[in-house]
Amino acid sequence: MKTALIACGALAGEVVALKEKHGWNAQVFALPALLHNSPDRIPPAVLTRIREARRDFDQVVVVYGDCGTGGQLDALLEREAVKRIRGPHCYEIYGHPIFNELMEREPGTFFLTDFLVTHFDRLVMEELGLDRFPQLREDYFANYTRAVHLVQRPDPHLAVKAQQAAEKLNLPLEIRYVGYGALESRLLELIGTQ
Repeated sequence: MKTALIACGALAGEVVALKEKHGWNAQVFALPALLHNSPDRIPPAVLTRIREARRDFDQVVVVYGDCGTGGQLDALLEREAVKRIRGPHCYEIYGHPIFNELMEREPGTFFLTDFLVTHFDRLVMEELGLDRFPQLREDYFANYTRAVHLVQRPDPHLAVKAQQAAEKLNLPLEIRYVGYGALESRLLELIGTQ
């Protein structure tokens, strides 16, 4: 069975690695991670990819959390009879099962993934205007008390970049190695071992 994996750009690298690890007969189609800045644009972008993929693939799986769509993504997927991995967002997916504990203990946590660390300057500093208006940091991050890097793969270069990102936000950094978290097990639920 040929599978199309329509993935959030923030998860796509890990989805490709899992595809190769498990030998899935699948192709990954990544959507831009910047769609998170306008969650209402996620469902139409996913729908376009679903319709394109149906021409050439036997099965379509969406690799996204709800990501702020307020249930719009799930409603669309129900109408299209397409499944997605469980989870509200990538932080919970990667951080499962410790994510809820981290949030309960300290709700003012700013989470970083390997993808977000790699693209921090573009996705956070530039997109939020902090590179041009550093005084906005207090407006955006006043209620945050720490940054937690949910590490998918140990990499000394990413560790340095995570520390720099936390410093730019004036937050202490915690590192938690989570690997793929629930991404792998939840994808296996939908795709199997083929």
